[in-house]
Amino acid sequence: MSTAYNDPRFPGPDPYAPLKDLPEFTLTSSDLSNGERIPDAHAAPSNISPQLSWSDLPEGTKSLAVTCFDPDAPTAAGFWHWAAFNIPADVTELPTGAGDLADIDGAVVLKGDSGMADYYGPQPPAGHGPHRYLFAVHAVDVDSLDIPADATPTVLGFNLYFHSIARTILWGWYENN
Repeated sequence: MSTAYNDPRFPGPDPYAPLKDLPEFTLTSSDLSNGERIPDAHAAPSNISPQLSWSDLPEGTKSLAVTCFDPDAPTAAGFWHWAAFNIPADVTELPTGAGDLADIDGAVVLKGDSGMADYYGPQPPAGHGPHRYLFAVHAVDVDSLDIPADATPTVLGFNLYFHSIARTILWGWYENN
């Protein structure tokens, strides 16, 4: 897996290092450029989720999950900004502003660390330096993960460990001076 998001400018660990290596597939965004500053429109308080598109999913993909994680948050556990799953495998894009996935039958969005069951944009503490935001799309080997709607993103991550057959990460950074 590409780990270009590991950069000495950022203090947090590689959250994917302890996980198994998985194949990648194509992930793009018309709103984000990989490794670049995230535009203000996608930061808090506007909380407009970025457009994400994927293709070349591996054989056996039955559903998808999308997460956004900040490993540089001043906590021992990072900060979950977005955690969605049970996205049907025939979905190939989340348009800009679709963070609650309301238009996708069967999709579930968990409450992140903000307390919102939606995308919550970057908002690192002022003066804390730049933070990375890792947008991961997971190809999943089951039609639906049996996770309660009130579970945490960490529970989703645990289940994804056992059911992801591929994972691709697009990342950006944001800083509040």
